[in-house]
Amino acid sequence: MSETELTFLGTGTSQGVPIIGCGCEVCTSADAHDKRLRSSVLIEQNGVRIVIDTGPDFRYQMLREHIAGIDAILYTHEHMDHVGGMDDVRAFNYVMRRPVDIYCEPRVERTLKRIFDYAFTEHKYPGVPEVVLHPILSSEAAFDVHGVRVVPVRGMHFKLPVLGYRIGNICYLTDMNAIGESEIEKFRGIDILVVNALRREHHISHFTLDEALAVIAKAEPKRAYLTHISHQLGLYEDLCKELPENVFPAYDGLKIKA
Repeated sequence: MSETELTFLGTGTSQGVPIIGCGCEVCTSADAHDKRLRSSVLIEQNGVRIVIDTGPDFRYQMLREHIAGIDAILYTHEHMDHVGGMDDVRAFNYVMRRPVDIYCEPRVERTLKRIFDYAFTEHKYPGVPEVVLHPILSSEAAFDVHGVRVVPVRGMHFKLPVLGYRIGNICYLTDMNAIGESEIEKFRGIDILVVNALRREHHISHFTLDEALAVIAKAEPKRAYLTHISHQLGLYEDLCKELPENVFPAYDGLKIKA
């Protein structure tokens, strides 16, 4: 299997870290590991660059990582902290001189067309984002993205069905608070599992730290990384000390390979 590289573009929750107006020890931390943009990743395999989610920080994330071109975007779901930066694909349109392929469920497609209606009208204003939409019609069927095999993984975000994705020996799950045993089989024993861990206390739509660790224990990956982390989970340095030896808190800019 080809080597796959994942870059954490952002590892924070919907408000990012620090949160506006918050004076807690995490939000005022001087440690760069505690500065978290909205959650997103870049996955590269065989020269193909795939972004999962384009939140409000998408433009800065691309600039920070010196990304001059992408081949596709996969969306996990339609919440603004995951789709809000789609307008900035127009910069890639200009550089690459072609549309960007987007893969998402029909429900997410409808939201994109509502929020970014100007990109989908019959008579477009010059310079709007140019994209080609590819509907994901089943969470049970793998699909091809420019020669890269993508396996969708179904989870629940409270009552909202969301998708995670397995690409090569890396599986990325975010904004879930429930996942079925049959879905865990899709990535059992994988090299790298990324899973959201919002905070320690119960949350209606996100895994807590203990719930995320339970998913990791069931899946038995070689390594696991926590993402979509809020300031309530504590300081990065303290969190590192309490996790199992093969589990790590992700941070913005971290690159890992499988």
